Amino acid sequence: MPTNKKKIKASLLVLGCSIGYLLLSYFLIGFKLDQLILVGLFNFMYYLSAVTRKFILGFTVFIVFWIIFDYMKAFPNYEYNSVSIKELYELEKSIFGFTFNGAIITPNEYWLAQHTAALDIVSGIFYLSWIPVPLTFAGVLFFYRKREFFYFSLTFLLVNLLGFCVYYIYPAAPPWYVQQYGFDFIANTKGNTAGLSRFDAYFDVEIFKGLYEKSSNVFAAMPSLHSSYPLIVLYYGIRNKLGWVNYLLALVTVGIWFAAVYSSHHYVLDVLAGITCATVGIWLFQKLLHAKGWIHSAIEKAVKALS
Repeated sequence: MPTNKKKIKASLLVLGCSIGYLLLSYFLIGFKLDQLILVGLFNFMYYLSAVTRKFILGFTVFIVFWIIFDYMKAFPNYEYNSVSIKELYELEKSIFGFTFNGAIITPNEYWLAQHTAALDIVSGIFYLSWIPVPLTFAGVLFFYRKREFFYFSLTFLLVNLLGFCVYYIYPAAPPWYVQQYGFDFIANTKGNTAGLSRFDAYFDVEIFKGLYEKSSNVFAAMPSLHSSYPLIVLYYGIRNKLGWVNYLLALVTVGIWFAAVYSSHHYVLDVLAGITCATVGIWLFQKLLHAKGWIHSAIEKAVKALS
């Protein structure tokens, strides 16, 4: 009987959270099909089996990240601080600029003029991996090293929260914005595929177009969290002694860093800021884990509950 009561309470909680999320989303950012898919997927996996229930509950950390990111649409960062457009561009040029055809240009401007089909394809493949690589890595850890899964997922969330804070403290325009609009600030600018459009065009698809049309805020180039994610994965890959897999992860990491600049989505400075954000997040989580006993205890309880 107590077990049945617990199941009923859990089911009511899932129902309440599902309805609450849909209602809050509707009033904050409007209804989107993505929201319904997320709720449907969560409920499907929760009720499908005990294994899938534990899996989706473990991945709640990533769901929280996605929801926070999505809700940033309701609170544009440019409403809280002025956007750095020309300043960041000039700083990038002063540090990483070089002479090409008689003019000083940024690395983004060089690759804009010197892009090739081969690099378009390779950079597109690397940039597509920023979602599946962390999630696949997390899935493997969940089934084989659950404690490390929680360490990884909580570090991932912490790094994102640090990055989101910087977005609001220092709103920054990406390189493609300067290439298309110059140094004038234009609120509500739509997301843009920039150099990644060449990947879409080559394969006659709209993969990146679909992704960037849903961008929460284009003035969030600094730091490049795309550059943070593979570094977090690589750190935990090395920590877990994954052998040759770590060489592949290192290649993906460097590939994403290159693609971020090549495609004009980020300056080199943004990539370095993303690397710094990941490094600080990893260090901070380890400090908190060892300094705050309740964090360690909570993780141990979660490991036990989902084993």
